[in-house]
Amino acid sequence: MSIAQIGRWKALAVATSTVLVGLTLPAVTATPAAATTTAYDSTYYKNAIGKTGTSLKSSLHTIISPQTKISYDAVWNALKVTDQDPNNSNNVILLYSGTSRAKSLNGGDTGDWNREHVWAKSHGNFGEATGPGTDLHHLRPADVQVNSIRGNKDFDNGGSAVSGATGSYTDSDSFEPRNADKGDVARMILYMAVRYEGDDGWADLEPNQLVNNGSNPYMGKLSVLKAWNEADPPSAFEEKRNQVIYDTYQHNRNPFIDHPEWVEAIW
Repeated sequence: MSIAQIGRWKALAVATSTVLVGLTLPAVTATPAAATTTAYDSTYYKNAIGKTGTSLKSSLHTIISPQTKISYDAVWNALKVTDQDPNNSNNVILLYSGTSRAKSLNGGDTGDWNREHVWAKSHGNFGEATGPGTDLHHLRPADVQVNSIRGNKDFDNGGSAVSGATGSYTDSDSFEPRNADKGDVARMILYMAVRYEGDDGWADLEPNQLVNNGSNPYMGKLSVLKAWNEADPPSAFEEKRNQVIYDTYQHNRNPFIDHPEWVEAIW
């Protein structure tokens, strides 16, 4: 079942009295995304607060660009920390399936997990190079076969069920993650679009309204990603992951986990 079938927006029931019939009538309104933390607003984000549009995007780019870069080999061990199963320290939680799998099963064989580039590394041709190719804010452990099915497809709703990732769907040119990962995917893609603006030797990465973007430095569909950001707000797992990357590895943050409302403010 796609997100369109279960309802794209969070709803708020508002009781309204009517003196004619003495009934309460529910009115449904959309609840906008809200900040999950303001702890860094007076420090890390101080130059972004109060801005919108291109001004906000530019300020966030300046804020998050300074980072400690790690090698692609180092990503293996980093993911064992950032994506550790909170209920089993020997395992990691896999993107797209939610499966808890042994940390030791990292590799390239069936039954293993590997390093999924959520912003497909061919979209902008950055590959596995230190920088966008090793940025932990969009790298997640995923089942080898599920990762292969996703390939370098853009993100959109619809398709056929993905074997090994219940709730995920795919067709010839797009991939839809399970509902619990939709917001994560959106915020990772939009982080990449703000972090990599073409001023550091890498392509200027941007979201667009297309699929089949191929090797162009674009990922779609923006309207769908925005809806996913609203429908699936940051979880405790996602927030902790952001903190670990900031504290231990890259020392930069994904601003859309801290302030998911900034997605709408920019796009």
